[in-house]
Amino acid sequence: MNVEFKEYTRKMDRTLEVLQENFDAVRAGRANAKVLDRISVEYYGVASPLASVATISSPDARTLVIQPWDTKLLKDIQKAIQTSDLGINPQNDGRVIRLVFPQLTEERRRDLTKQVRKYAEEAKVALRNIRRDAMDYIKALKKKSEITEDDQKKAEKDLQDITDKYIKKVDDACAVKEKELMAI
Repeated sequence: MNVEFKEYTRKMDRTLEVLQENFDAVRAGRANAKVLDRISVEYYGVASPLASVATISSPDARTLVIQPWDTKLLKDIQKAIQTSDLGINPQNDGRVIRLVFPQLTEERRRDLTKQVRKYAEEAKVALRNIRRDAMDYIKALKKKSEITEDDQKKAEKDLQDITDKYIKKVDDACAVKEKELMAI
């Protein structure tokens, strides 16, 4: 009998998606609207994502322009950006908010690289936790005598191969992001 790992591979895929979302939120010296994805603004008593209350555009490689649909939100948006971990001071001209992304310093690049490595390590821990859950599932099948000992050994090896493949994907994604950060 073959042991199915669909549920676990789906969880591992989701882990990679979350890692990519985290990487997208790390700015690499260029203006990227994804860095604003985690910022929310109080709008009629509800915390709303910035993208749902404003138009975000990028007129050039180093600038983002945020134009709220309701100009009363300008101060709230400005405050939300200032209190976030973006490290950029928004410029409010009464109609739109401009975010000018400065050239990254060598020190800031190193800090961002450390952040990227931390995200990658968190993803690896999540993958190992998923593997542990799958191993428990295999052991439970063996305990209930639904699979033989040989099937158990094969399933555990297959699971380790799957986990190794996903960890390599995390390492590859981390290397690409680090290279992007260190490029001037």
